[in-house]
Amino acid sequence: MKKIGIGLFFFASLLSYAQRNDTSTVLADITEKVKSHYIDKETYKKVDSLFRSDLKNGTYNPLNNKDFAALLTQKLRTTIKDGHFFVKYLENYTPEKQMSEKEKEKLNNDHNSLENFGFETVERLPGNIGYINFKGFASPEASEKTLAAAMNFVANTNSLIIDLRENGGGENGMVLLFLSYFFDQKKDLYTTYFRHDNKTVVNSTQPTVSGQKYLHKKIYILTSKKTFSAGEAVAYFLQQYKIAEVIGEKTGGAANPVDHFIIKDQYLLLVPAGKITPLITQKNWEHVGVTPDQEMKSGDALNAAHSKSLKNIILTETKTELTIPEIKKLINTLEQ
Repeated sequence: MKKIGIGLFFFASLLSYAQRNDTSTVLADITEKVKSHYIDKETYKKVDSLFRSDLKNGTYNPLNNKDFAALLTQKLRTTIKDGHFFVKYLENYTPEKQMSEKEKEKLNNDHNSLENFGFETVERLPGNIGYINFKGFASPEASEKTLAAAMNFVANTNSLIIDLRENGGGENGMVLLFLSYFFDQKKDLYTTYFRHDNKTVVNSTQPTVSGQKYLHKKIYILTSKKTFSAGEAVAYFLQQYKIAEVIGEKTGGAANPVDHFIIKDQYLLLVPAGKITPLITQKNWEHVGVTPDQEMKSGDALNAAHSKSLKNIILTETKTELTIPEIKKLINTLEQ
């Protein structure tokens, strides 16, 4: 019995050592990616110090791979104060299953099509008010027809409410395509600096789109604390160019683009690797978020925007399917 006990203890010790060694390698790789790609070239020192301390204290020893990744995400975001950092355990990932970029794009597009490329709801509210509930930005190539259909549907409305309260972000190209519907001509909006490549690119809207543009009408954007990254970009630029009024809660505060890395064929790592600089303000919403023009609980934002739209109808004497008494009654209901 004693020999078996010693053997079990020795095996457990080897397993513990192997686990610590594997953990150390993963942490070293993450530190190296932060060092080579993160927009602030000195930040890796904080990460290195954090990981050394955690290894010394055995912070990660009792965790399985999934919980380990979740804790890394939390620690990176808290230590660096950047919500774009993300680590995920890839349970079924193997190098043999790696796909070409074209195959990855098709898989992503197929997945995004199941959620209608982020377009949850498009409808006409009483008073001929357009409403688009948009939850995420897929690739512009895959989303173009759906976006055009949504914009064509609301083209004849008197004003438009864009609901970004559950929009967690997505692809930069789709941000620019979406914004193109609200500028009458090509507009240079911001530059993006990529530290690893040491290059800066100019990001602009398109002069033409496949659907009908929505110009010279009232636009209201709804936001919440969950509105993040690309969702914040739409709110920020339409607000700064006085095209839309933002109603709701201050947004998450994540402006900069990310790079994706596979760590030891086990973990997906997202590292913010560039910096966006809006040309109109020369500063972005990183860490600070987008501050609404009318700040309130996100749950109240839709009624507030609808009420504002109706009041503008009365003010401008715009024709709708409702009479003035009906509009006033609806406003009272929305504001109760």
